[in-house]
Amino acid sequence: MQRKDEISFDDFLKVDIRTGTIIEAEPYPEARKPSIKMKIDFGDIIGIKKSSAQITVHYTAQTLVGRRVLAVVNFPPRQIGKFMSEVLTLGFEDEAGAIVLASVDRDDVHNGQPLM
Repeated sequence: MQRKDEISFDDFLKVDIRTGTIIEAEPYPEARKPSIKMKIDFGDIIGIKKSSAQITVHYTAQTLVGRRVLAVVNFPPRQIGKFMSEVLTLGFEDEAGAIVLASVDRDDVHNGQPLM
């Protein structure tokens, strides 16, 4: 993948990336590509938000509950089929192009903490 165009630091500051814990997950078979629907707890300020992600190669709905993730919380909601996705859950492509979730590995980083 090529590098993207340079942006200003002020542009970066507009993106609100927060930590959250997946509290519910279920398969989303109606999606065009295999996906999983999730509810993610971002703490008191942001609350619980919904997201859909094409992450079925490395994850099942059962293995996602309790996982700590990163997501962009200030994009407008996006209709994914019959599902309204409220946040963009972040991840990286592995060598085969499957998505690996970006995550937090410490319990002292609480839900809703912004990326600094």
